[in-house]
Amino acid sequence: MTTTTTRTIGPAGALSDALVLAWRNYKHHVRVPSLIVFSLVTPMIFLLLFRYVLGGSIVIPGVSYVDFLVPGVIVQSIAFGATQTGVGLATDVGRGVTDRFRSLPISRSAVVAGRALVDTGRNALVTVVVLAVGLLIGFRPDGNPARIVAAIVIALAFGYAFSWVAALIGVTVRHAEAVHDAGFVWVIPLTFASSALVAVDSMPSGVRWFAEANPVTSIADAVRALMLGTPAGGAVLRSAVWIAALLLAFVPLAVRAYQRR
Repeated sequence: MTTTTTRTIGPAGALSDALVLAWRNYKHHVRVPSLIVFSLVTPMIFLLLFRYVLGGSIVIPGVSYVDFLVPGVIVQSIAFGATQTGVGLATDVGRGVTDRFRSLPISRSAVVAGRALVDTGRNALVTVVVLAVGLLIGFRPDGNPARIVAAIVIALAFGYAFSWVAALIGVTVRHAEAVHDAGFVWVIPLTFASSALVAVDSMPSGVRWFAEANPVTSIADAVRALMLGTPAGGAVLRSAVWIAALLLAFVPLAVRAYQRR
């Protein structure tokens, strides 16, 4: 029987614990480079497929499709990458690793937060690679460096918030394979029925309503506007609201589910 050790931990202690566990997860990624390689391959497939296979049939008024596409692929890739938080937690639960963590005097949220932090770091690498490849295939951002950095920060903050959604699924579903499949069930509709890859104006009315209410659309619109140098205030505000709402809703739910598990 596992004994849980408790102590009073302030915000600084919780952050320290999360960073320690993030370092543990980072070392695991380094020892298994395929975890990073495949997370980079998928965004490249989407980017090149939509740029050279489907892009010729997609017209976005007022902007070249490659300029529209690259910010959307960044957001889409980050959303997909965030699902790995759930898979990683489910794997640790299945191997009994989390039982050992619960016996340590650490913050209740540190295990989940540490996993979300390292996955956010991997998403940062994905973002850099997508931007680099995008520049090679014709992407030309008009935003100044500060706006581009702000766009990346918003995208990564969204990925971190999404990681907590995936974490809740990861500690609730029993098997890592099922968590992986469950991730696609909720991420694919959110990313494809959004403004990440196509304009929502081109969608049927029912799908368009969903896309306009979709958090991925708000993030993609904000990242795209910031990178292309167009007005971004409304989209940035909606993005901030979505990120805050996801964190406020899913951080306590994921931590509570982890404690029960």
